[in-house]
Amino acid sequence: MTRRSAALAVSGVLLGAAFGPPASAQTADADLVKRSEYLVTAGDCVACHTAPGGKPFAGNYVLNTPIGKITTPNLTPDKETGLGNWSEADFEKAFRQGIDEDGSYLYPAFPFAWYTKVSDEDVKAIWAYLRSLEPVKEARKPSEIPFPFNIRTALVTWRAAFFTAGRFEPDPNASAEVNRGGYLVEGLGHCGMCHNERKIVGNSGLAGKLGGGVIDGWYAPNITPDGHQGIGAWSDEQVVSYLRTGAAPGEKPGVAAGPMRQAIDESLSKMTDADLRAIVAYLRTQKAKETYKAKDIEAFNRPDAPGASVYLSYCSSCHKPDGKGVEGAIPALAGNTSVQAEGPETVLRVIFGGLSAQGGYAPMPAIGAGMTDRQVADVTDYIRNAWGNKAPVMNGRGEVVSSARAQSQTMLAGNAPCSAVAPESVAKALDATGAGEALKGLAVADFVPRLDALLPKVKAAGGQEMKDDDVVNGITSAFCRAQPEEARKAADWHVTIGSFGNVAYSALKHPGRHAGSETMPAPSPR
Repeated sequence: MTRRSAALAVSGVLLGAAFGPPASAQTADADLVKRSEYLVTAGDCVACHTAPGGKPFAGNYVLNTPIGKITTPNLTPDKETGLGNWSEADFEKAFRQGIDEDGSYLYPAFPFAWYTKVSDEDVKAIWAYLRSLEPVKEARKPSEIPFPFNIRTALVTWRAAFFTAGRFEPDPNASAEVNRGGYLVEGLGHCGMCHNERKIVGNSGLAGKLGGGVIDGWYAPNITPDGHQGIGAWSDEQVVSYLRTGAAPGEKPGVAAGPMRQAIDESLSKMTDADLRAIVAYLRTQKAKETYKAKDIEAFNRPDAPGASVYLSYCSSCHKPDGKGVEGAIPALAGNTSVQAEGPETVLRVIFGGLSAQGGYAPMPAIGAGMTDRQVADVTDYIRNAWGNKAPVMNGRGEVVSSARAQSQTMLAGNAPCSAVAPESVAKALDATGAGEALKGLAVADFVPRLDALLPKVKAAGGQEMKDDDVVNGITSAFCRAQPEEARKAADWHVTIGSFGNVAYSALKHPGRHAGSETMPAPSPR
């Protein structure tokens, strides 16, 4: 719920105290507002129905699907372009049956195959929440779906094969916690939408349930209890921490990226501990799926292994020669279940696009921006199979690598605009300290003294509520915005901004000291 609509809802309750419903009704209204907002958050509706830079829930986010690009609709109650003329029955039919208000079938890119399991009362609450939003006039842009997939009547075949309507049925032999987790995973959370192996078959028995699969150019990993590629080797606390923050203590868990990072920021991080634990409890009950296929990996355990020299040149200064990283600062690659996922897409996207600071870990430079496709392929196979890791080898499959490079459009890679400074508290603190001016034309040699002087002021201006991760990411965006266009178009810009982010991290963690060994600028090839 937006601050404005929340304020209006509260105002309506207060006015009702004088002129309308009794106190019991006021409490019921407030509870409904709170519960409906939580349900929409758990369903992560805002992620797919908010375009980059657009207004929340106004649609026009582009979904890249196997059948083409699908733009999402406006969910606000605008009468011309949104749901303003829909009835609750129209919404229920679309939400749980995949049938539009005009009777046409919806593409299964909308997760109605999961939402069909949501309870009647929760659907009513979600509808009430969407009706409470401020109307936004935002016409839906055309989707780009080639023939024959643009013929919606053909979807009847898909529905007959893969869609079964019905509410979530609790397991009478399972605990209340496990059943709550099942309701969230199989319904509102629609986890299989990303983590099922075969998404085209939806939430059916043929989907390769939760065993991992590609989504929008990223690999959503195996989340079954398998001990090698899944969450079997993770403790409950590690999984809960990962769902809440995108990172977890210990050597095996990795750091969230891509769509999972967005799901954590907009949905999972705002859910209760009880619900996160219920999700973990349910996942523990699923059948473990080992998607790794046996093969000869001995070549990756020798000094002359394919990709070993690339790793030593580009990666070992941070992740260490043994792949163990630096506890609390650089994630380990050895034993990392995300690194060993069946598909290499996420590893490739991180190498090419870098990662912002998160979960207390340092930002990762977009090191692949300065590497050839062959080098990236070799080092990806190496880190996925060295130090006892086991994962399918690409063997230089150029199309996977080149596709990942094309899809990795980020500020850190230098092939996308500078990110906006967020959250608002960091932006205000940077403005108050004149950071934008202080960062203009800043030379690499001056990173350390300038940041040592600037960061304490930013922290003081923002207060204790500011997170270090947000400060590092915010000041890196501010640095990007403060540089002239010609600097940002330079071939080595990804190295410059990657070095700045790492120095900012070290200066924040170790005030007054030179950037330490935990984070180092991206090295040049030896």
